[in-house]
Amino acid sequence: MSRVYAGGCACGAIRYEISAEPILMSDCQCRDCQHKSGTGHGSYVTFSGRDHVKLAGEAKHWDMVGDSGNVKTRAFCPTCGSPVYLTFSAMPELFVVHAASLDDPSHYKPQFTTYGVSGYAWDQLDPALPKFDRMPPM
Repeated sequence: MSRVYAGGCACGAIRYEISAEPILMSDCQCRDCQHKSGTGHGSYVTFSGRDHVKLAGEAKHWDMVGDSGNVKTRAFCPTCGSPVYLTFSAMPELFVVHAASLDDPSHYKPQFTTYGVSGYAWDQLDPALPKFDRMPPM
């Protein structure tokens, strides 16, 4: 039986439960993630297979084009503004949650860092993790 990954926004208007193991956990230092987080990076837990995802509440969505040229859709709470999850038009089977949106963020164990070329010296991530200048091949 898989662990259930549960979480949501800061005010509780959006909730999720995912009854599957993540396929990866990663930090990203791209400029988009810096803008979105208001810090030097974003931290994400990625799941494959949307059939294991239960969502409650209505998120507001914002589409943007990533460095790859693909559209990613960021979902956030219209009440408190918390970023909660994102999806990708080119990979609709993926469901990605923001690590800080987990009820128990200690479940987050990053495996690598992407877009390290955009990182800042003041944003210190685990130096033992593999770091890619861009997105590694999946």
